[in-house]
Amino acid sequence: MLRRDFGKLALGAMASTALIKPVLAARGSGAVSANDFPKTPGLTDYVGRFVATTKYEDIPPEVIELGKKSILDGLGLALAGSRAETGTIGRQYLKNMGVCGGQATIAGSALKTSPRFAAFVNGVSIHADDFDDTQLSAAKDRVYGLLVHPTVPVLPAILALSAQRNISGKEFMLAYHLGVEVECKIAEAISPRHYQDGFHSTGTCGAFGSAAASAKLVGFDQSKILNTFGLVASQSGGLRENFGTMTKPFQAGHAAESGVVSADLVALGWTAAQQILEADRGFFHAFGGSYDPAAIMDRLGKPWTFASPGVSLKPYPSGSLTHPAMTELMRLIEANNVQPDQVEKLDCGANHNMTTTLLHHQPKTGLEAKFSMEFCLAILLLKRKAGLGEFSEKVVHRPEVQEMIRKINFYVDPEAESAGFDKMTSILKIHLKDGRMITGRADFAKGSPANPMTFEEAATKFRGCAEYAGCSKSKAEKIISLLRTLDSVPDVDVLGPLLSVEKG
Repeated sequence: MLRRDFGKLALGAMASTALIKPVLAARGSGAVSANDFPKTPGLTDYVGRFVATTKYEDIPPEVIELGKKSILDGLGLALAGSRAETGTIGRQYLKNMGVCGGQATIAGSALKTSPRFAAFVNGVSIHADDFDDTQLSAAKDRVYGLLVHPTVPVLPAILALSAQRNISGKEFMLAYHLGVEVECKIAEAISPRHYQDGFHSTGTCGAFGSAAASAKLVGFDQSKILNTFGLVASQSGGLRENFGTMTKPFQAGHAAESGVVSADLVALGWTAAQQILEADRGFFHAFGGSYDPAAIMDRLGKPWTFASPGVSLKPYPSGSLTHPAMTELMRLIEANNVQPDQVEKLDCGANHNMTTTLLHHQPKTGLEAKFSMEFCLAILLLKRKAGLGEFSEKVVHRPEVQEMIRKINFYVDPEAESAGFDKMTSILKIHLKDGRMITGRADFAKGSPANPMTFEEAATKFRGCAEYAGCSKSKAEKIISLLRTLDSVPDVDVLGPLLSVEKG
């Protein structure tokens, strides 16, 4: 290239940059210059110190009990998700690589493998049906906490690492809660641009949860914990464009796996940057453009995320943004005995982040249906249920389902938009053929901290997932009993045989 041509290109780039900066500012993209980026020296060090020094006794008893419900939920979903096509492919992948025969259990099967691959495959299974728990948010500019699913990056990692290590229930829960706390506070701090522009925060922020939990479980000191964070940050990834495909649960499974990989390598002497969160070329700057230091610095465990703002358990195997509308629609259907042939149209108003995240308005597969408000509402109107069996390609293509989908109007409603993105405000208007209109509104769903599931309700969900996976009733009841008193279990490796299912 001639120098004069290069000069023209450079001048053009400078002019473009001058035009782009105001646009980015107007969009609130979170893109900032190095001078404007928050300076929080010692942030990663603070997070590492929290992981290194926190003891089981430091966790409030009510937080421990909330965690038990999410752990039970995650185990059930590992079983149920093993029946998904991703479970079959994942097990075949292990066989093809010749890595079967280790110590860590692949839930829902008779296979065992190394902790790394068990964390990956079980993580994929937990997220395969989009039935796993969801982080809430404390800020109105967050899309429901940036939609981190807190258990899936953490539980498979520590479950795999606990194989034949004599890890007690208390040690297990301590690592779990530290992982959840770290990933959720990171997600709460990063600029909303991170999620809005396409990152899948379970795959990105969740990797830090796996790293924190893995490092704690294997007994790392603070320096090794910081190396684990630095290494896992370079494996962090995931894009929302893959929602409604097999790659969404892959991203969650990879987050779980990457924490184990990082801990394994650091244990052998691997090093990494020790200020990976706050550095100018670190995680917050590269992945979010900016972040809110006040949302994480000196905030870990103050309060614990499980205590406030809380974590939701899902009542339906679909994207969590569908659940308030589904909960309210079921209430309206039952209260008014609405029959499918009575429905002329159903309007569902929401904020724009919900309409763009639930992006499959004309789903063609069961996975796409999980991210289709239209399908989720249509199937409730038709069958008054939306369980694991409803989200299949066969059901999606039924003529009556397609006809009902066409009657759903999913749109951005100004009232829902103004309610804030920390809520999932859903405004329903059922238009009946006789001229009547039935209306309802919900900000949160069953299973949210505002309308929580009891342990027994979570156990009922677990039983359904275990049955779906072919797990015997006796094994399912033993798992439930173990989780009720997990703090007194001397070795959590007893869960391995209980999660094993001979078929598959």
